[in-house]
Amino acid sequence: MIKLIACDLDETLLNDDKKICERNLKAIRKAREEYGVKFVIASGRSCTRIEPILETLGMLHQPNEYIIGFNGGMVCECKDYKRLAFHALPFAKAKELVAYGKSIGICVEVFTEHHVYSFNMNDDERENLKKYDFIADECEGDIDFLKDTAIIKVLFVKPDMDYLKQVADGMKELTQGVYVSFSSGRYLEFNREGVNKGLGLSDLAGSLGIAMEETMAIGDNYNDVGMLKVAGTSVAMVNAHDDIKAVSSYVTQANHNDGGVAEAIERFVFTERKAV
Repeated sequence: MIKLIACDLDETLLNDDKKICERNLKAIRKAREEYGVKFVIASGRSCTRIEPILETLGMLHQPNEYIIGFNGGMVCECKDYKRLAFHALPFAKAKELVAYGKSIGICVEVFTEHHVYSFNMNDDERENLKKYDFIADECEGDIDFLKDTAIIKVLFVKPDMDYLKQVADGMKELTQGVYVSFSSGRYLEFNREGVNKGLGLSDLAGSLGIAMEETMAIGDNYNDVGMLKVAGTSVAMVNAHDDIKAVSSYVTQANHNDGGVAEAIERFVFTERKAV
């Protein structure tokens, strides 16, 4: 019996317009209100950057509602962003990653709990961030000004996955002690070793006293693999990469534009048990 659903955002819950379709909204509402299921966003974004989606879902600033942010780097309650779990990168490692990214001329983004700092920012990424009504603080130099601030993750940004995979392959020694993942066809992501959405899901389920076999994860990209592997039920979107489908127990027929998340909820929540 599923009690907790962890769901990715981009190319999973959100359609191409970065909105939640009506079919998904209705299914999520029914799962929460009639079946008592916890629905949790699991995203690479910071917790505060998820606020517009939380508002749409009726979860913004609500008690006993939760977020898995920063690819599992932080788990918090929606009401006041009280931390349930927090996993930062060692500063020395973050500094090395940023220096390497700058040396190869790639756009680099550094995430703290409340801010994003960018290096080598370009017009493509500026335009991409506008889709989310988001602006990063553009910086030069090193990140010594953040030495007393927890850095949760570092991103390399380029809309070329083949190039990003080549970059990752060339960083094997540097990324020892780092969890490496990819997302949205443009991000190479670095979290602390062992930190991913799967750890975030485990952290949250443990805090809520929910067994992992009572969880479901829904995703489409490489940074979703961690939670798809540990969840009791794992669902890949039909628009997911083949590698993601391979680690999932079910692949939807509907894509992210047509209610794939609702399909998963209908199949594994509504048909598995009666409403509470």
